[in-house]
Amino acid sequence: HARLTLYKRIASARSEDDLRDLQVEMIDRFGLLPDSAKHLFAVAGLKLMATPLGIRKLDFGANGGRIVFRASYQGNPPDVDPMLIIKLIQQLPRVYKLDGQDKLKITLDLPGATERIRSAQEVLILLGARRPG
Repeated sequence: HARLTLYKRIASARSEDDLRDLQVEMIDRFGLLPDSAKHLFAVAGLKLMATPLGIRKLDFGANGGRIVFRASYQGNPPDVDPMLIIKLIQQLPRVYKLDGQDKLKITLDLPGATERIRSAQEVLILLGARRPG
């Protein structure tokens, strides 16, 4: 029950400060966090970076990733400048490709969770997000 409660609190964090406070609380209660818990906090941080940009889904794996933008809703498009996406594709066409009108495909070799998280952060920063913490 305690684990589910903590997962829910991590997932519902509304700011980087909330995540940091929760991480400190968990370290105080349980000691140093295992890598899996650190990755969970990092993923929650990615969500905080992606949501304001209008990113609906962020999916990274061993061969790269995919970003799915929310559809324009009542004239409210995602908050990413389309020219940024075009420039990324022009500068690195082997890495970035459009996949339909609402998806950006990223082709990279990302063997581990740390590389995936770092790459996702870098792409979000390129798209206009602020780096957490």
